[in-house]
Amino acid sequence: MDSRELEILTDRAADLIINSERIVVFTGAGISTESGIPDFRSPGGLWYKYDPEDFTYQKFVSNPDTRRKQWQLFSERFQAGEVKPNPAHYAIAEMDRLGKLDCVITQNVDGLHQKAEVPDGKVFELHGSLRWVICLSCGRRYPFEQIKTRLDKGEEMPDCEACHGMLKPDVVLFGESLPEKVLKEATFHSYDSDLFIVIGSTLIIYPAAYMPGYAADAGAKLVIINLSPTPMDHQASVLIRAKAGETMSAIIKRVKEKIG
Repeated sequence: MDSRELEILTDRAADLIINSERIVVFTGAGISTESGIPDFRSPGGLWYKYDPEDFTYQKFVSNPDTRRKQWQLFSERFQAGEVKPNPAHYAIAEMDRLGKLDCVITQNVDGLHQKAEVPDGKVFELHGSLRWVICLSCGRRYPFEQIKTRLDKGEEMPDCEACHGMLKPDVVLFGESLPEKVLKEATFHSYDSDLFIVIGSTLIIYPAAYMPGYAADAGAKLVIINLSPTPMDHQASVLIRAKAGETMSAIIKRVKEKIG
């Protein structure tokens, strides 16, 4: 995509934002790779290092060796204080400050939208959050940083301090259903949106990938910013093949120029 084409598409996206009232932003792994978080499926991604068959809920609760391996991955993936939001996350937060953001629906578990100061109540985490650990017996929740300290001291499979039940990162593993309340809220906001912006998702993981379809079916305009094709490209009013950070920064800059 040459610079002139990108400028035209950026301008169109800015106009759509200005003229919309209920904007939903939907984000996938492609927004967080620019913060240094590897995705799962690309060459060099996590599934090149780990077998995804080992990351099912059933194996987590039934197989200590698998549970130990999963804790190792989650501990490596959670580097508290080191992984920071990138310009795309900050651009979305700026959209909120401009009064244009209804909510963020994300497939990511890294909490970077909240770190960029998108209000927590406006972020719907379809696949859970690595910011929290939950006890499968009593339901007590712990900040991941607290459990990470125990892992760093040598614990391989930490248990609940209250009831000694099994702890699990509060993320959706293979074989688990998406959190019902979050899915219901995300579906409602998708149907209710008048502009739906997809950033960094290939839209092939369901049911999360239904969200832009719900929005389009209800009449919302669709903007897709992704480096690779998606099944929804033909329905997009604006389709941009470029990196999330530079693209979203340029779009929000254009929005601010236009509204003065």
